[in-house]
Amino acid sequence: MSFLGVEQSLTGRSWVGPGAEVERTAEMMAQQTDLPRAVCQVLARRGVPVAEARGFLDPKLKELLPDPREMKEMEAAAARFLEAVKQRQRIAVFADYDVDGGSSAALLLVWLRQMGMQATLYVPDRIDEGYGPNVPAMQELAGTHDLIICVDCGTLSHEPIAAAKGADVIVLDHHLGGETLPDCVAVVNPNRQDESGDLGYLCAAGVVFLMLVEAGRQLRAEGAKGPDLMTLLDLVALATVADVAPLIEANRALVRQGLKVMAQRQRPGLVALSDIARMDTAPSSYHLGFLLGPRVNAGGRIGQADLGARLLSTDSLHEAQALSERLDALNTERREIENAVRAAALEQAEARGLEAPLVWAAGEGWHPGVVGIVASRLKETANRPAIVIGFDGDEGKGSGRSVSGVDLGASIQKLAAEGLLVKGGGHKMAAGLTVMRDKLEPAMARLSELLAKQGAGQAGPADLKLDGALMPGAATVDLIEQIEQAGPFGAGAPAPRYALPDLQVRFAKRVGETHLKLSLSDGLGAGLDAIAFGAFDGPMGEKLSNHGGARFHFAGRLEINSWGGRQNVQLRLEDAAPAQ
Repeated sequence: MSFLGVEQSLTGRSWVGPGAEVERTAEMMAQQTDLPRAVCQVLARRGVPVAEARGFLDPKLKELLPDPREMKEMEAAAARFLEAVKQRQRIAVFADYDVDGGSSAALLLVWLRQMGMQATLYVPDRIDEGYGPNVPAMQELAGTHDLIICVDCGTLSHEPIAAAKGADVIVLDHHLGGETLPDCVAVVNPNRQDESGDLGYLCAAGVVFLMLVEAGRQLRAEGAKGPDLMTLLDLVALATVADVAPLIEANRALVRQGLKVMAQRQRPGLVALSDIARMDTAPSSYHLGFLLGPRVNAGGRIGQADLGARLLSTDSLHEAQALSERLDALNTERREIENAVRAAALEQAEARGLEAPLVWAAGEGWHPGVVGIVASRLKETANRPAIVIGFDGDEGKGSGRSVSGVDLGASIQKLAAEGLLVKGGGHKMAAGLTVMRDKLEPAMARLSELLAKQGAGQAGPADLKLDGALMPGAATVDLIEQIEQAGPFGAGAPAPRYALPDLQVRFAKRVGETHLKLSLSDGLGAGLDAIAFGAFDGPMGEKLSNHGGARFHFAGRLEINSWGGRQNVQLRLEDAAPAQ
């Protein structure tokens, strides 16, 4: 049965409340722990046993951090890394051009600088070189360096790594591995085929951090000491959230602790970027994913590929300010390019049909730096895996995003092995590919077939899942702070969403092009402010603006809004439905 009887909301969705089992566990938890019921509902949904509720709200990194040696070849990687440090060898860091790659590189560059060493940073150009190590770059680096460390890439790079003659290579990655691994000192990757997969939730920066933990352990065994790793957790947190790694197990503690480190404003690059993004509250996973991450990514998408890694690793306030301004400008430019590609891709995908197991679009000259974001938008629109490809001549470079329960990366790898793609790889939720124009239609048909076998295409429009109902008077700053203790929220751990039933709209104002600001009341003296981003992109904006005094059920996520030194609760409105 639909929650509050909402079968079709203003956005066309059915509302689904917590199941009976979750409700029973939440009730028991509330009775035994004295925690607010709203908090218990979140914990019950996440499967936290009643006995572990209070411990879950206070995750300890030392208890949750896995032993680095659980990953194959970790000891060898750390030992070779430390050998290069002790012998003052020349080290190059070859990084992917996204936030995870930039953060991973910055972890190594900062750590090495604190040990009195400078390393070379190399980030390939997305358009000219594409993803991951390439033969010319690896040959050039090998000619002038003793050790090359590939971060957030390299697991499938057999030929480029073989071309690095005269230098040792270490790979620290998390992308799906193939049946064979490159011939090098070590490939540390929780998603190698011969790994258990227990640590498969880590992003590359998490893997790099664990390598530094192991390096610290080896140093201590020799009576030496390395840099304070806790100060580096802001970089791990940023990468984990921006790479949409699930916020479970160790990731949850890494991000929680990393947000505390970031709040101390010690890293020049993140301070400058936070200020230019006008962040005026303590950082949260929302800020990392939606304000900082896209700006760090902008260099790799449409500008100079190494800007993000340079920003995150610099210790110069002046350089941090200059890089932040450049990335902010590029991010604005990226949004404009994305909007144009998104409109064209959506029109094409709708003409092809949004009900198939795979939603896809391909166009001439679509910028490779935005196809991944546009694929994400298509995925959200259709609730289907989505691929978007930009062609330059006969070669197309594309990016894909998947839905929960459908492994896109494995299917893309299968396509590459079958010869339908020039190359392709990734992980469950995201993948990249290169395809020739004459193989486009058969490749997409085959991918659709593979994804259908995994259940893609069976889902209808995504239902709106709710954790429960709250009245405006209960939505206090204190309650929201307690709910936040169950976070951080993000991929694999969605922020709780509540329904606020039977309220009237006291005030509604259009903000900017598509947003709507509201003031809501229960008619009994309690009220709540709300903001609905993109409300006028669909029917919700007009319906709520012209409410005619009608009452509505509202649904969304509660957050604390700080303004002028005061704090109040605000609803980030996602949906609404007429109250019957």
